[in-house]
Amino acid sequence: MPQQPTRGTRLYTVTADTLVAVDFGPRTDGAGTPGRPPGPYRRLLARPGARAFTLANLVARLPMGMFSVSAVVMIAGTRGSYALAGAVTATGLAATALVAPWTARLVDRYGQARIAVPATLVAALGSLALLLCVRHDAPAWTLFAAYAATATTPNTGGMSRARWARLLKDDPDALHTANSFEQVADELCFMLGPVLAAFLCGTFFPEAGTLVGVVLLVTGVLAFAAQRSTEPPPRGRTTVGAPPLRAPGMLPLLAACLAMGAVFGSTEVVTLAFADAAGHRTAAGAVLALQAAGSGAAGLLYGRLRFAGPAEDRYPWCIAAMTALLTLPLLAASLTGSLLLLSAALLLAGMATAPTMITNMTLVQRRTPDGRLNEGMTLAVTALLGGIACGSAAGGWAVERLTPTAGYGVPVTAAALALLIALAAPGISGGKGRRT
Repeated sequence: MPQQPTRGTRLYTVTADTLVAVDFGPRTDGAGTPGRPPGPYRRLLARPGARAFTLANLVARLPMGMFSVSAVVMIAGTRGSYALAGAVTATGLAATALVAPWTARLVDRYGQARIAVPATLVAALGSLALLLCVRHDAPAWTLFAAYAATATTPNTGGMSRARWARLLKDDPDALHTANSFEQVADELCFMLGPVLAAFLCGTFFPEAGTLVGVVLLVTGVLAFAAQRSTEPPPRGRTTVGAPPLRAPGMLPLLAACLAMGAVFGSTEVVTLAFADAAGHRTAAGAVLALQAAGSGAAGLLYGRLRFAGPAEDRYPWCIAAMTALLTLPLLAASLTGSLLLLSAALLLAGMATAPTMITNMTLVQRRTPDGRLNEGMTLAVTALLGGIACGSAAGGWAVERLTPTAGYGVPVTAAALALLIALAAPGISGGKGRRT
């Protein structure tokens, strides 16, 4: 366990903390004398090099929520076809599912800076090529080819988690706090990214979101890669462990990730359709933002808690809570049809999301063989993205064939499936992971 600072220490006097973390307790009293000890997030970010790579990673991670929305707005606005825009982004997602684990494997083998920088530059060129093809009315097939090139974008969140795992390998409580912080960062970026992209594309010109996303991605990755002191050492070709997919319990965890991704994708589509049917289409973004805000707040609180038992024991309970709370939007929508009550229900449902994902990522980390952590985390993210795509399709089908209210049965079913996997699959519940 990290030691608490003693009276008179100057370790926590850096005011830049407020840029990267919530201060969960005053560091001093009004007279400047030491007061309550700093909270776990402040202690986490006080570690040497932590602030630098965290800030750079947040800059690099924000575009992850911008690119797909920017592409849809840009293509649909100039070509007049949402079908084409959706097909292009779906192709990019499929390419990412194939390429991202391979890129992550190279990152683990040869180092973050050596692989992430050229991979990012290739992805940036793909985004710029898409922009030029759209602007100059190139054939439709060029849009698919250009957007597929963006699949080399490295998993910036996974690289950040790998650094925390190295820094905190002897402090499981602090690693739990770090995983919670990273999950909240994901929520924040995927909540703000689409909003920023829509604002840029609507206020300036259709290509503005893509341009800003490219600048942020390249700048953030370059700054992140420059922080060499916290970078995990490359493992090389001969010292890496077995493929993560062969690790005990990994496949059920990835299946649960797929099901939870379906929860997120279907909830978004069904909520948009419900708000539109209720005559409040413009309020749909605010409703979804409430869900993300609830998840972020719960994630910060969850990171402050300390648990005596293993994460395997908590995992089914977390999914069970998410499943139970997801029934609230369904009941609110079906019984009242009120968007206000639906918003409150989604806020509560979101509060169960972050603890579930934090525990899931913790289990993935523990089961990933040494030297393959970034690859293991990328597999989890890829499963989530695949689930989001499947959930979006299933939610859209339910909305069109049934009703928006009935569409909420899709995320409830997907959450129940994740719970069934967690309870029934060997290697998830009731046992300890490979890594301690």
